[in-house]
Amino acid sequence: MRLRNSAIAVALVIGLASTAAAASDGALRVCADPNNLPFSNSAEAGFENRLAAMVAEHFGETIAYTWWAQRRGFIRSTLKAGQCDVVMGVPKGYDLVETTKPYYRSTYVFVSRQDRKLDLSSLRDPRLHHLAIGVHLIGDDGNNPPPAQALGEEGIVDNVRGYSIYGDYRQANPPARLIEAVASGEIDVAAAWGPLAGYFAQRSAVPLTVTSITDTEAFAPQQFQFAIAMGVRKGDHALRDRLNAFIDGHRSEIGSLLRSYGVPLVEQPVTASGGHE
Repeated sequence: MRLRNSAIAVALVIGLASTAAAASDGALRVCADPNNLPFSNSAEAGFENRLAAMVAEHFGETIAYTWWAQRRGFIRSTLKAGQCDVVMGVPKGYDLVETTKPYYRSTYVFVSRQDRKLDLSSLRDPRLHHLAIGVHLIGDDGNNPPPAQALGEEGIVDNVRGYSIYGDYRQANPPARLIEAVASGEIDVAAAWGPLAGYFAQRSAVPLTVTSITDTEAFAPQQFQFAIAMGVRKGDHALRDRLNAFIDGHRSEIGSLLRSYGVPLVEQPVTASGGHE
């Protein structure tokens, strides 16, 4: 998935597949990346793996995974090909799938070393003109995520370094290289998608500070906060509705799970009917 206007968390991309055998009836068939913590991995250690286990237990089903790297063609090769039935994390309204209600909303953040005491929160902080800033680049054409676009609008370009979100897939969790660069001092600060940043900052041997990026209204129509849902094949209203019922009935447990993984949560808007957006 291209993330110019969507969350990195759920970048959907080409290649490198290890596909599970077709599941029998009574299984929740999940499409997932085997090397993409904090979201998912083949050891089922990601929060999307944990969430899938919660859903399957609620449904009284087992889980069968189709593993495929989340690069371009992920949805086409998994969900649309009928290899599996649900993707556990996609932006609300993602047009290649039918999405459930969002089960969390998060934001882009700054990550810096605690010993630097930068306490950054604004994209208009004048110190950003002089700090080494790391951002993820999305896709083969080096698409820029929202913070990079905003920094460019501020004329902050020469001191910005790009780290591929896909990285070297032979290594564990390629997107973590950006956060590791902050810890090592290779860069002064990273502007990254909150779930990824929060998870790896929480587990860093060097104490890191994670702060939400503020004053983002000045950069409209760029979005910095995204509501994340589950995705099913278009027209699969039965599964969508079952998942919606699960989300509505387990918001507290889902929130606790996400917080345990260091995910920065933003309050979701409430609709006129009193439900979540």
